[in-house]
Amino acid sequence: MATDNTTGSVNTADAITKAPPRFPDAASDPERGTSQQQITDWEKEKAIAGDAHFHRMGWRGLSLILIVEAVALGALSLPQCFAILGVVAGTFVSIIFGLLAIVAGHNVGALKCKFPHVRSYADAGAVLFGRMGFAKAGYEFVYAVFLLELIFVSGSHCLTGTIAFNDLTNKGACGIVFGVVSAVILFAVSVPPSFADMQFLSFVDFGSIIAAIGVTIIATGIQASQGLQQANWSWAPKDNVSPHEVLVAVVNVILAYTFTLCQFSFMDEMHTPSTYGKAVWTAGLAEIVIYTLTGTLVYVFVGADVESPALLSGGPTISKIAFGVALPVIFISGAVITQTAARLVHGRIFATRVERYVNTPRGWATWLLTIFVIVAVGWVIAEAIPFFSNLVALISSLFNSGFALYLPALMWFLVLREDGSWSASRENMWKDAVNGLMLVSGLVVLVGGTWASIQSIIDDYKAGAVGGSFTCS
Repeated sequence: MATDNTTGSVNTADAITKAPPRFPDAASDPERGTSQQQITDWEKEKAIAGDAHFHRMGWRGLSLILIVEAVALGALSLPQCFAILGVVAGTFVSIIFGLLAIVAGHNVGALKCKFPHVRSYADAGAVLFGRMGFAKAGYEFVYAVFLLELIFVSGSHCLTGTIAFNDLTNKGACGIVFGVVSAVILFAVSVPPSFADMQFLSFVDFGSIIAAIGVTIIATGIQASQGLQQANWSWAPKDNVSPHEVLVAVVNVILAYTFTLCQFSFMDEMHTPSTYGKAVWTAGLAEIVIYTLTGTLVYVFVGADVESPALLSGGPTISKIAFGVALPVIFISGAVITQTAARLVHGRIFATRVERYVNTPRGWATWLLTIFVIVAVGWVIAEAIPFFSNLVALISSLFNSGFALYLPALMWFLVLREDGSWSASRENMWKDAVNGLMLVSGLVVLVGGTWASIQSIIDDYKAGAVGGSFTCS
């Protein structure tokens, strides 16, 4: 059985149940030979210090970084979803799928505690597919999908930064210039190698998004009270709504709750992973409150014509204020995603070498190079594809539907369900029902969201709304 003796990550099909030690072992590294003496005392000291540095996060830190990962400017797209679904259905969808996200987070946390070597969704793929005899294939497939998803999300944050700078400066420069500036900022914020190092910035991020949402709610509320907004809102779905519109709205709400995407990576830095439950409930309930209030209040204040993101509905001045306040969110949330991608790649390349701890000159050099490549690739893809926003929605429907819904459900049915016991206990029946709903919801998002995203791309081409590649607009 070939395992990663430094970090406990899964590199082969057999390493799916046992957590190997986290210390460099020359005998497992073909580049170093078989002599344990080839590991120097300096490397041992760096490995011990690095391992300690990467295990400093408590459940409060996990709560905060889960919120930062999930709650970004996408929260301000929810009022438009409520405008399609109506207040009642919008609130119902927001609360129900928020609770399902909490269940998904519990499943991810339980799997991590049961298999401590699981450091990312790729390792979890080896565990799940290993139950069917395809651990190696599962690892490689989920690794590729997971990395692709992270790179696309990183690129979307570069694009969002470009849009924000364009709005703040009234298109004061070519969009490509703002895109490069956004990529440079994202690279700089992504430099800290440990998620625990991001905790201070996480407070800034959370304060920033709450302030941006608050500015939007207060401004639109004042305008509504003064009669400046015609608040033609409804409890029921909008008139003549199409199934395509409803599906897109529901999918957007569901995908806003995808905080399980990086949860394995975050939990791997916890000093006490078993406390994950408090973090999952804190993050999940915070998201339910933020999303439901934002969707309801802004929709009620603005009405059926609310824009996405909603901060554009307050007028030019308010949108500039809100975008300015929200700038940290764009780059800090993007940095968390970029870090996760970099950890996935860097940790695999240096799986059995001290460089993985990023506390040596070579470790820092390779870490910075990895971050640079990920940001650069994401930026190029975002600039090159003229329908990138719709493509991100397509990728999210294809992949996030698994990371957020049906894969956590499969964790319950294949691994966590009392070691495969199918007893008809009341607790099992309840959990089976909830996870069954989560599994079905994930498949609906996979099929329906993919169809809706493709249809949106087709509609944009027909409407002439698709621009060019690497343009200033």
